[in-house]
Amino acid sequence: MALPTLSFGALRLSEPFLLSPLAGYTNLPFRRVIREIGGVGLCTTDLVNARSLLEKNRKALKLIETGPGDQPLAVQLFGAVPEEMAGAAQYLESLGVASIDINMGCPVRKVCQVGGGSAMMTELGKTAALVRGMVNAVRIPVTCKMRLGWDEDNLTAPDLARALEDAGAAGIMVHGRTRQQGFDGSVNLAGIRRVVEAVRTIPVIGNGDITSPEAARIMFESTGCAGVSIGRGAFYNPWIFAHTRHYLETGQLPPEPAFAERIRVMDRHLDLMIEVFGEALGCVMFRKVGPWYAKRFGPASLFNKGIVRISTRADYAALVKTYVEWRRQFLDEAGELLPKYSSRPMGLNFVDRDASPAPEPASTSRSAIPVPAGPNELW
Repeated sequence: MALPTLSFGALRLSEPFLLSPLAGYTNLPFRRVIREIGGVGLCTTDLVNARSLLEKNRKALKLIETGPGDQPLAVQLFGAVPEEMAGAAQYLESLGVASIDINMGCPVRKVCQVGGGSAMMTELGKTAALVRGMVNAVRIPVTCKMRLGWDEDNLTAPDLARALEDAGAAGIMVHGRTRQQGFDGSVNLAGIRRVVEAVRTIPVIGNGDITSPEAARIMFESTGCAGVSIGRGAFYNPWIFAHTRHYLETGQLPPEPAFAERIRVMDRHLDLMIEVFGEALGCVMFRKVGPWYAKRFGPASLFNKGIVRISTRADYAALVKTYVEWRRQFLDEAGELLPKYSSRPMGLNFVDRDASPAPEPASTSRSAIPVPAGPNELW
C-alpha cells in the first residue's frame, strides 16, 4: 500500500508512524534508540503535569529533556486548568518543541480525579474551550489523544473529535478502548473508524495493540486512519517502525533481528540511560527495561533473574557474557534457536464490530497485551 502523508497543521512528518507516550518508558534514551533504528515520524514524551512544568519541577523538566537527533518532538500535557495548560504550552513552544499533545485518554485514577486524562471526555464543552485556549496561545500544532469513551455506554469520541476540530486541534489520536477497559479486551476498530468519519479535515491516528506490521496494516485498512501510534509494541520490538514501513511498501515482512543485533541495541539503550540519568540511576531504571528485550531472546530465565540486580555497567556486561554462554544450549549447529524455543509471532487483538475478521490461529491470539511494569500497570 502507498504510505499516507501525515501533517499536523504546518508540521509535516516524514513517516505516518508515531511513538506513543508510555509513562516511565518513552524517555530520551528510548526515543533515541527508536530514532536510530528508523521509521518513526514523531516521538512523544511521557505525560507531564502542566502545573509541575510551570513550577519548573525537577522531575517534570527531566521528562521533557531532549537533545540533538530527538526531533521532531511532541510533549504530552495533562491538566484541567485552562490557564495552566495554555501557559505550559507557551513555555514548551519557547523551548522549540514541535507540537503539544493533550492527554485525554489516560485512565489512571490520579490523573482523572483532577479532571485530566479520560475525565476530559465526559465534559465536551469544557474540554473544547480548554483546547481552544491552548490553540490560541501558541503557533505550534496542538493535538489530542483520547480513548473511545469512558465506558461502553458513553462512546463519546466521535462527538468530542468534532468539537476539538472546531476548537482548532490539528489532529486526533484514538486508542481503541474505553477508559473502563484499561488495556484489557480488544481494540474496537469500528469505533476508531467512526472517529475518522466524524472529522472533516484533520488527521486521525489509530492506536492500540499495534504489535506487528500486519496489525498496523489492518489498522490503516479497517479504520481509514492517517497514521498509527505505537507504544507497547515498540517495547516488544523497537524495529517495528522500520519493519512496518518496509512491509507496507513492499508487502514483504523483513526478517526478525538477529540475536546479536538485539544485544547491540539493548547495549545502546543502557549506554544512553547512563548518559542521561547517570550510572547508578540509569542501571536501576534499566532493570525494568531489559526484560522487555529478553522477551524475544528465547529462553531467558538466567538473564531475567540477573538484570533486576544490576547496579553498574560492569554488572550488565558480566551478565550478558554469562547469558550468551548459557543460551548456547538452546541453539542448533548453525547458532540459531531450535524451533521449539523460538518466540511465537505477535498475534492480533482487534475487533471490528461492523466486519468481524476471520478467527486467528490459537497460537497467536491473545486476550490482552501485557503492560510494562511501572507507572502504567494501573492503566
